[in-house]
Amino acid sequence: MNKLLLTAAITLTMPFAAHAGSDFVEGDATFAGEAELGATLTTGNTDTSSLKARLALKQELGNWENQYVLEGLYKEDTEEVTAKRYFFGIQGDYQINDVSYAFANTNYEVDPFTGYDFTSTTSAGYGYRFIDTERMSLKAEAGPGYIYQQLDDETSLAEGYDSDDSIVLHAVVDFQTKVGESSKFQQKFVADWGEKLDGRSETSLTANIIGALAMKFAVIVRYNSDPLDDKKSTDTETNMTLLYSF
Repeated sequence: MNKLLLTAAITLTMPFAAHAGSDFVEGDATFAGEAELGATLTTGNTDTSSLKARLALKQELGNWENQYVLEGLYKEDTEEVTAKRYFFGIQGDYQINDVSYAFANTNYEVDPFTGYDFTSTTSAGYGYRFIDTERMSLKAEAGPGYIYQQLDDETSLAEGYDSDDSIVLHAVVDFQTKVGESSKFQQKFVADWGEKLDGRSETSLTANIIGALAMKFAVIVRYNSDPLDDKKSTDTETNMTLLYSF
């Protein structure tokens, strides 16, 4: 019951959350986005070359900012799907003052190669901007959350149960800095710590090509401290994508 109440409370706060002042939306605009498309090399539970696509949208309304992310990774080899991962996330932030904000988010991920049909995470908490200049930013977020994972049929039969769920501590550290006048470096860590640790690290370098078009190189590492039987604890992706800002 406590888990259900926590999830309901966090979900109800979603339409009322976000922080303003990000350089993602420039000038007087209230809406902006980034689209990526490119090749991916994955190692770990999946070893294959594949395609990756990502769409990130951000909306600013006064002290409110809403963020939407949609990602897809797919590979079909000789009519057999060898890699498939879909992710959808929403986060809202509300600016408390120049450096502090409250956040709420919910994420939904499908990755059958981990043994789960889907993973859903919801959290809310407090964020703080340690650095926020034209060339560099550093922020951190932390708060309680709830994670639910549905096992696929084969894994459920083998394990003897059909789902996992846990109250977690959700934490994010996000660092960005300009490298020269046309490049940007970003390091982001995301962790959900409860009965086990689910973590994600993304290291990326983006270099402008011309106008709104850029090249992005990224290394993504996913970690699960307690993977299902016959699954690895670490997955990696190495991406080279074209990025278009609008």
